[in-house]
Parts: sequence; C-alpha cells; structure tokens
Amino acid sequence: MAGSKKRKGGKTVVNLVLGVICLIWLIPTFGLLVSSFRPAADILETGWWKVFPHQEWTASGDVIQLSKDVDLRQPIEVNGKTYSDDQLKAGVMQDGKQLMWENRRARTISVQKEGWVTKPDLTLDNYKNVLSGKEYKLKNADGSEEVQKGSGLSQAFWNTLTIAVPATVIPILIASFAAYAFAWLRFPGRKTMFVTIIAMLVIPLQVALIPVLKDYTALSLNGSYLGIWLAHTAFGLPLVTYFMYNFISQLPKDLFESAFIDGASHFTIFSRLILPLSVPALASIGIFQFLWVWNDYLVSLIFIGNQPDVQVMSMKIADLVGSRGNDWHLLTSAAFISMLMPLAIFFLLQKYFVRGLMGGSVKG
Repeated sequence: MAGSKKRKGGKTVVNLVLGVICLIWLIPTFGLLVSSFRPAADILETGWWKVFPHQEWTASGDVIQLSKDVDLRQPIEVNGKTYSDDQLKAGVMQDGKQLMWENRRARTISVQKEGWVTKPDLTLDNYKNVLSGKEYKLKNADGSEEVQKGSGLSQAFWNTLTIAVPATVIPILIASFAAYAFAWLRFPGRKTMFVTIIAMLVIPLQVALIPVLKDYTALSLNGSYLGIWLAHTAFGLPLVTYFMYNFISQLPKDLFESAFIDGASHFTIFSRLILPLSVPALASIGIFQFLWVWNDYLVSLIFIGNQPDVQVMSMKIADLVGSRGNDWHLLTSAAFISMLMPLAIFFLLQKYFVRGLMGGSVKG
C-alpha cells in the first residue's frame, strides 16, 4: 500500500515537472504568435501581453497648469506637495492618481488614473509583407517616387522544402540498409566499419566543411541541389545508422529464420519485414533529420550559397533582422511561418515518436 502511494506521488511530481516544461515552451511560442499580428509601432513600444486586458495609467482629461515662471531646477509645488523635475518626468503618486508632465515647456501636468485597458490592434500586413515582399518608396533625384518590392519568403520556403525532403529520405534509406547489414549479416570488417561510423559522431561538423568544399569545387557540385543533398546525407548518416541499428538489431531472430526457410532474399526481407516493422523508428529519426535540415544555416550557406534563387528560410530570416535589428514585426511573422512545417511533421508522426525512441531499449 505504501509502495503504491509512493509510485503515485512520484508520478504526480513527474507530471508537474513535464507540465512546467511545456508551459515554459508554450509561453514564448504564444508570444511569438501574438507579436506576429501586431503593428510595428506596438512591438517596439510594448510587450505582446499588452494585447490582453491589463491595468495601465491613462489620461483622465484633467490638467494642472503651473505658472510659467516656475523654475524647474528648484522643487516644484503641485497641490501643496513638492517634487523634482525628474520625479514628474517619471510620474508621482498623489491621492491615488499619477501626476506626469504633459508639456514640460508649457508647465502643464497630466493627471492620470489607473484602469483596465486593452490594445487589440492586430493586422495581417506582417504576413502579407513577409510572404509577398515588402514595398519600399524611393525618392529619385528629380523628386519623383519609385515603389520597389522586396522578395518574400515564398521562394525561400520552396527552396528549403526542396532541400529538406530528399535530405531526410536519402540518409534514412541508406542508413536502414546499412543498419540491417550490420545487425544481421556477417561479413569481414563488419565490427570495424560499424565502430568507424560510430566514431564519426564525435567529429565536429565544421572540421569537414573546408575539405569537402574543395572536393565540391573540383566536381562542380557547389551551389547545386545535388551537392546540398549529398552534404546533408553524409553528415546525417552516422547518427541515423546508429539509431536504426539499435532498433533493427532487437527484432526477433525467428522472423529472419522463417523468411530464409521460405526462400526470401535479403532484399525481400528488408522491404517486406524490416521496413514495415521499423516505421516507428523511421518516423522518429525522420523528425530529427528533418528538423536539423530545415533549421540548418551553416551547411546550406557553405554548399549552396546565399543567392536569392537558392536561399533557404534560415538565411532569409537572418536577412530580415537587418544590420540595425529593425523590422521585428516581419521577423516574428517569418519565424512563425518557419515553425509551421516542423510542427506539422511532428504532429503527423508523433504517434510513432515515443515507440521509435524506446525501440531497442528493452530486450525480451
């Protein structure tokens, strides 16, 4: 009885911790969503939570007019109390109201009261400008105005999708073949090759960029989709192979013996048995590989470049920040658009996710 209560208590603690972690993740994500619909001026002035009803000091309409001869360098008397100029700039409390300079030069003080306010000003212009391109008005030397339209995220979105899908499918397919061979085939050098692949997991990605780039230049692969597919495949193969090996090696041996007795070849066993049984593992590692490729910046910059016709989402969003960090209203919209595809992939495959991660962790 005591053990049962202890397990229930431990489960409650785990659920609370997971709930807190989810809340910590959801709050900034929700804030990003709200900010993506706010006008640029509101984003620069107030936080996203100001969209919802909140208490704030607002002008009541009453104004205190001081004498224009008041010396602001001396204590200023307002309704029988004295304040400094800095205090009136920041706002002072008096009789439950806030006093603040309305027009310092004219010596007028605004009387503000606290009340519930909301700023529900939302717009779709941010998404319109991000997807189709923002319009800029340029003034020519002769005084005429010219409207130019920037490039939107549409091209970058399709470029990223064109890179991410093959760069996810190709390494998973190759790694599945390799994992099956390492798990169930016996050939000379099998253990040495497997240890070599696992050792590649600890090699930093940046170490291989320059040597591979030299080979790409010699083979004229740099700047092409084929080149970036091969790069992502090569960099992703060690982890995918190790992950798939852990799953495939734990499949029942009786399945393979029965298939061999029936005359099935290795390719038939792989296509008819291994792949259907490995769907949870394939979905799990597919999510990881897709997220890595979709959010990649460095590999794409090195092997495909930063030209507008081949630019990926991560590069385009980085350009939106600008050299001075302006256009945050466009950055929030672009960031949320970039999140939609990974979220869609995760929710489509999440039913296999836990089963795939647990695959091979328990024997028997």
